Amino acid sequence: MDNRVYIFDTTLRDGEQVPGCGLTKDQKLKLAVALEDLGVDIIEAGFPISSPGDFNAVKAVAETIKESSVCALSRAVDKDIEVAAEAIKNAARPRIHTGIGTSDQHVFTKLRTTREVILERTHRCVSYARNFVDDVEFYAEDAGRTDNAFLAQVIQEAVSAGATVVNIPDTTGYCLPEEYGQKIKYLVDNVEGIENVIISTHCHNDLGLSTANSIAAIQNGARQVECTINGIGERAGNTSLEEVVMILKKHRWLDYETRIRTSELFPISRLISETMNMPVQPNKAIVGSNAFSHSSGIHQDGVIKNRDNYEIIDPAEVGVNKSSIILTARSGRAALNFRLSQLGFRPDKEGLEEAYQAFLEIADSVTVVEDKHLKQMMEDMPHLIKA
Repeated sequence: MDNRVYIFDTTLRDGEQVPGCGLTKDQKLKLAVALEDLGVDIIEAGFPISSPGDFNAVKAVAETIKESSVCALSRAVDKDIEVAAEAIKNAARPRIHTGIGTSDQHVFTKLRTTREVILERTHRCVSYARNFVDDVEFYAEDAGRTDNAFLAQVIQEAVSAGATVVNIPDTTGYCLPEEYGQKIKYLVDNVEGIENVIISTHCHNDLGLSTANSIAAIQNGARQVECTINGIGERAGNTSLEEVVMILKKHRWLDYETRIRTSELFPISRLISETMNMPVQPNKAIVGSNAFSHSSGIHQDGVIKNRDNYEIIDPAEVGVNKSSIILTARSGRAALNFRLSQLGFRPDKEGLEEAYQAFLEIADSVTVVEDKHLKQMMEDMPHLIKA
């Protein structure tokens, strides 16, 4: 099986659905260019039928982006598909993403229809979209809670109708990794012709499992991951692009590859955060401000001696300048000595002990001991200065 994993970024569509994160056409275009530079394979630019503004934004992205595929979302409705096709008609690599709910919850309580109608509409929407573009992706909304046997019937209809990609969303973030992985494997084993299409994941993070579920799906046959920068998205968010990419990069034994330029991950994380007014939590994996910061004395000593003791990722790999040694009351002598030497102070062993006791007094009165505090401390003890 091919070891290439395609990265489908939906920051501009699912990510934009976060309250307060709406984008103007110019902002969406700027971010699309940055995503293309990052190496994203497919950019889901928006939901054109939703508003004239979004239609124009998707159209602008489609006319600008040349390397990445540009995808427009639609429901399994002819008018949706027609508007999506119009928005991306000038794209170098256009894709229509259409689909319908498949779980009993969605079929009977949201759509208020029957499974037979769902099968008919699945075939119809894919067939109709193929009149406009060669690349059609079908999504089975709430596939995570859909009975596997019925889901296989739905996906069979999509494949038979000409879908090039089939998306198996865990829309509510319900699945466990083993469960979601087995769902993908069931489709691989039970849908005729599925080897000729790409299976995609689209996982939400309601239970904190979106990244784990996406990796489990890859291990069972999925070759496209739908994700967002910083994991933004509806409710608790989507699968985090940077997490999936770095998991695949660090676990070489998995033998999967992406086109992502990982050194651009931190810069684009900040760009998305600032543009969409969506702060990144400090402890966010890969791109959080604390991801390469060390404040525990034991950890600081280990990192100073050898970065690999506590860091599995070289900060430069993701575009971070260097690790940070954060001085707090939990820091030890090694970290203090390291920071003092960076400032040009080199006390001997006895002097370091005296400086450390003074440092602890400062550390108990402030949250973080900054360089200005250290400089003042050393100026107050001139007999220790050996610059």
